[in-house]
Amino acid sequence: MTAVAVPGNPLMLSVLALLVLITVVAVIWHVRHRGQKTQVWTNRAEEHDERLKLALWASGEQFWDYDLAAQELHHTRVSTSAVDDQPEITVERYGLDELTIHPDDLPQVQNALRQHLRGATPVFSSEYRTRRAEEHSWCWVRARGKVVERGPDGRASRVAGTVRNVTDSRSAEHERRIAIEVLRNMDEAVAVFDRDFRFISVNPAFTRITGHDPGDVLERSTSVLDSSRHDIEFHRRLRHDLLRDGRWSGELWIRRRDGDEFLCLLRITSVGERDGRRSHYIAVLNDITDKKRAEQELRYLANYDPLTGLPNRTLLLERISAAIVRARANHTRIGVLFVDLDRFKDINDSLGHGVGDRILRAVATRLHAFAGPQQTAARLSGDEFMLVLENIASDEEATSASQRLIAAFESPVTFGDGQEVIISPSIGISLYPDDAQIASELIRQADTAMYRAKAVGRRTSMRYEAAMDADVQRRATLSAALRTVLDRNELSLAYQPRLSLSSNEIAGVEALLRWNSPEHGQIQPAQFIPLAEETGMILEIGKWALIEACRALATWRDAGLTELTVAVNVSSLQLLRGDFPQVVERVLEQTGIPAHRLELELTESVLMDNPAEATISLQQFRRIGVNLAIDDFGTGYSSLAYLKRLPITMLKIDKEFIDDLAEHTDDAAITTTIIAMGHSLGLTVVAEGVETSDQAQWLRDHGCDEIQGYWLAEPMPAAEVAKFVQERSARGASTF
Repeated sequence: MTAVAVPGNPLMLSVLALLVLITVVAVIWHVRHRGQKTQVWTNRAEEHDERLKLALWASGEQFWDYDLAAQELHHTRVSTSAVDDQPEITVERYGLDELTIHPDDLPQVQNALRQHLRGATPVFSSEYRTRRAEEHSWCWVRARGKVVERGPDGRASRVAGTVRNVTDSRSAEHERRIAIEVLRNMDEAVAVFDRDFRFISVNPAFTRITGHDPGDVLERSTSVLDSSRHDIEFHRRLRHDLLRDGRWSGELWIRRRDGDEFLCLLRITSVGERDGRRSHYIAVLNDITDKKRAEQELRYLANYDPLTGLPNRTLLLERISAAIVRARANHTRIGVLFVDLDRFKDINDSLGHGVGDRILRAVATRLHAFAGPQQTAARLSGDEFMLVLENIASDEEATSASQRLIAAFESPVTFGDGQEVIISPSIGISLYPDDAQIASELIRQADTAMYRAKAVGRRTSMRYEAAMDADVQRRATLSAALRTVLDRNELSLAYQPRLSLSSNEIAGVEALLRWNSPEHGQIQPAQFIPLAEETGMILEIGKWALIEACRALATWRDAGLTELTVAVNVSSLQLLRGDFPQVVERVLEQTGIPAHRLELELTESVLMDNPAEATISLQQFRRIGVNLAIDDFGTGYSSLAYLKRLPITMLKIDKEFIDDLAEHTDDAAITTTIIAMGHSLGLTVVAEGVETSDQAQWLRDHGCDEIQGYWLAEPMPAAEVAKFVQERSARGASTF
């Protein structure tokens, strides 16, 4: 019999209540457990987002998610909050039409993505230029990614990855590659070393110049290059100065790997870290051994006689000028002895020039020994020599020295294989300050005295006296007449053409002053121009000559000679007069002459009268556009170092060096040197006083640019110039 539960049974009710309670508790536990799991997942998601945010922020990369079906790109980037300086994630979504890839890069981006979607590459990777539609500049990015989701058919539906802006790094890499190539192709040796003076890197030129391969020097001390020509203290001081100042430059002897040493120009600079500490040093060195040798040879040729090794005229004038400065300061005298060998032409004619040269070298040795280390012995030209005696007490001391020198030539001069010849000198003497105040005048007066010594019988010496100048009275008369020369219209200009050896055409003319006096006849410029400078009349005469020359050029230009130039000589007084550049500018404006068609000729002595003021005036002339020439080059004071600083355009070789080109090797050597020196400075070189076709041909063969002299044409009136130029041009360039 089955028992039937009675609803009111207390036991049953208790069981039901218990089941309900258990069910409720289970539900509550389940709900709470699921909540705890959800919270864990939520925390993990937040932690993941935070880590992603920090990773993107720290790496500088941005996250992208490309939905292939929707053709949408989700872009996640991190920026720093302006409020609390914390990274914030920004998620953007835009279509592909909003993302612009540079047309040149688009094919390779599409190809890289296509290859990855086909499974040909494990990841998608590409560098390209891009910008959004609203942006104006391109930037380089590097994108990487892979397929993260596929559809039921197995085809990729989503690709995700990161992208980084690499514009700066690409620029830095590009600059680095350029720097590497520059270093690799530099002619200068470059080395990098640390604070301990140990090599870190060197370029190929370093190996070529020093002979050291990188493996020979890397991590080794820079002392491997130290030369024995510098003592230990020098190298210690160099390193100390470098560490103190962070830079060093200068000339330094370096030892090659094979032990040879060479002179280099070394420049060292430091490379600093961001904190200001100097971590490395970069050294750049040039081998200047050959350059220094060439400079010394050129300086030697410009200042020394190549045959005898004695100072030449240029250096002699400099030394006399320096001696004058010392004598003026010490209140002492200087004796200038002009020494000319008697009948040396007969020796040359009878024994030959080869023997003559050996004799000249022997004479130079004897003169140098007589002068000693404290005095100067020089060779002017041919058989003309000069002795400069400083700190002499009186003219008797200079005369006594000349007599001892004559006695020194009593013994024969030996040449060749024991051959001997007796040579006697004739000597002229001038004294500073008794006779003159400048070097050129002292030489001139000594030369005058030497010719008087020859006139009275040779093998003697003569002291310069004013009575030796037969034209002293004539000079005084001319000086008085010169004051009215312009009023009486006694001056005129003659024009001597100048021939271009390259085109064989007349390049220009030189305006030469002429004075035809009714009382005194035709007076040479060498007589009246010095007088005009002494009296100051050269200012008025020079201005007149400038105006007349420019007017003549304007007339020739009207006749079709538009390529012709005119050269006008300028004195020291004109050059140093403050308004002379303005005078030139006004004359050019009044006559309508282009500035570059006017040349101003100045002698070396004019430039050296007052170098500072002369340089200022020359710079003003060059700003106007006028060309500048040094006339009678080789007979004045100028050194190459001074010449380089002048804004000149032309050198005119003095006639003295042209006269005996075929007979005197020293004149030929000097002329060749002047031509080479002028061309090295970018100057046009003109030879004056060309009187034979042999001279003209020699000058053409040796690269002289232009010639001037009686062989081409004598100075002529302005009215004849146009006809001469036109006839010369009509004969053609084949005539020489």
